[in-house]
Amino acid sequence: MLLHIRHETRYHYDKPVQYSIQALRLTPRLEGGLRLRDWRISAPGRRRAQTDAYGNVSHLLTIEQPHDEISVLAEGWVETDDLAGAWIDDDGRLPVLAFLQETPLTRADEALRGLVADHLPASGDFDSRMAALMAAVENRIEYRAGVTDVECGAAEALAHGYGVCQDHAHVMIACCRTAGIPARYVSGYLYTGDDGHVASHAWVDAWDGGRWLSCDATHKRFAGPTYCRLAVGRDYLDACPVRGVRHGGGTEAMSAHVLVQTQQQQQ
Repeated sequence: MLLHIRHETRYHYDKPVQYSIQALRLTPRLEGGLRLRDWRISAPGRRRAQTDAYGNVSHLLTIEQPHDEISVLAEGWVETDDLAGAWIDDDGRLPVLAFLQETPLTRADEALRGLVADHLPASGDFDSRMAALMAAVENRIEYRAGVTDVECGAAEALAHGYGVCQDHAHVMIACCRTAGIPARYVSGYLYTGDDGHVASHAWVDAWDGGRWLSCDATHKRFAGPTYCRLAVGRDYLDACPVRGVRHGGGTEAMSAHVLVQTQQQQQ
């Protein structure tokens, strides 16, 4: 499948910012049958490319002149293998056991441990076990936009009973790690065929002992050719597309717009 992706992030400040530094994880990962046809990132300031510990291509953006807005645009074509499944080979950059370590956003409490005990089968095929866990997570957390934020952890999201894909991913990761299964957060894009649907997405890779299985708890399914992987990490903070700090600027307003279309839609 050939996908055209356009992802624009805008920051506006009510007072001039003297200095900004942003980490841009906006280059798709070339794995799982994904290939880049054309990809470019447009942004002000200076950029330096690097690959982080998780194998994500990152650009360090610095702006040293006073500014009251920033616009970052990532756009291009990616091709996904129509026969590609949800299984991802490990690149060997980090020991898999690094993804058993809990973080503040994925720390399990008694309720999360109970979810695992009640809904994760102790035996059986790995994909069947993960499918059962995805169904349980989706059932316990109603998708509702605008009610959680990036600081909401897995335990809080489960207690609320609502959230977005980021919350589904954190709960799924917490459950997997509680069960001794390494799991990592995946940020990326999803083509749904609906321009009104949120195309920026998050899901989970779970380790079966030899490969990663990509699990989308929000939709209760495994990833496939409609998914484009951007970055992986222990949680949202390691894999979020854009994250930074600034000096000055007063109040900040941030907006992001993502559009994913097929080649047919572009014609």
